[in-house]
Amino acid sequence: MTWVLLLGLAALVFGVLVLVFKIPRVAWELTGAALLFGLAGYAIQGHPGLAGAPKAPAEDQRTADAELLRQRQAMGNKFGQGQSWLVVADALSRQGQFRAAADLLDNAVQKNPRDADLWVALGNALTGHSDGTISPAARYAFVRAATIDPTHPGPPFFLGLALAQSGHLVEARAMWADLLQHTPEQAPYRRDLVARLARLDQMIAMSEGKVPDAAPDPAPNP
Repeated sequence: MTWVLLLGLAALVFGVLVLVFKIPRVAWELTGAALLFGLAGYAIQGHPGLAGAPKAPAEDQRTADAELLRQRQAMGNKFGQGQSWLVVADALSRQGQFRAAADLLDNAVQKNPRDADLWVALGNALTGHSDGTISPAARYAFVRAATIDPTHPGPPFFLGLALAQSGHLVEARAMWADLLQHTPEQAPYRRDLVARLARLDQMIAMSEGKVPDAAPDPAPNP
């Protein structure tokens, strides 16, 4: 009975993506593969017959990746032409399938070359595929997004993040500091940017052999 419900739910999700979100036909196969991948993972690890044992969730890499996806969505245009592509690409990224997400988004930017959100997402997928380090292709995607929309906060934020993860701390700090100067007080991502910048300052100070000032609040890793 459980499997019937799961298959029905998967079919329902696929139908919503196709009929409501209007994902392009070229993405149907990838979408179906992502749903089947989730069912396969449940078949291997799921134990519906066991009693529940609630506990506090542990933050892991997937949790961090999911938070970055939410951050990018908050910075982007929710009604942009590329939203149907982003829905599928985000689903693939949540499963750690960054190569598949990058391939999909590469196709998307060819069809929508002036969509900054798609270029930002492509840069993130390429960075994820490189285990968080910046690659020439990812850098190009972020720069392309910034060229299309110089006011978009996504390119400097995520390029700075990739630079910080790659060890280019000073370059990342300069990019984030400039972004902070142009970020409105009411922007939903401002607090996170301030926290990351403070954490980055600590890392730079430690790399220079200095004792950093105590931060008022714990900040997430850049």
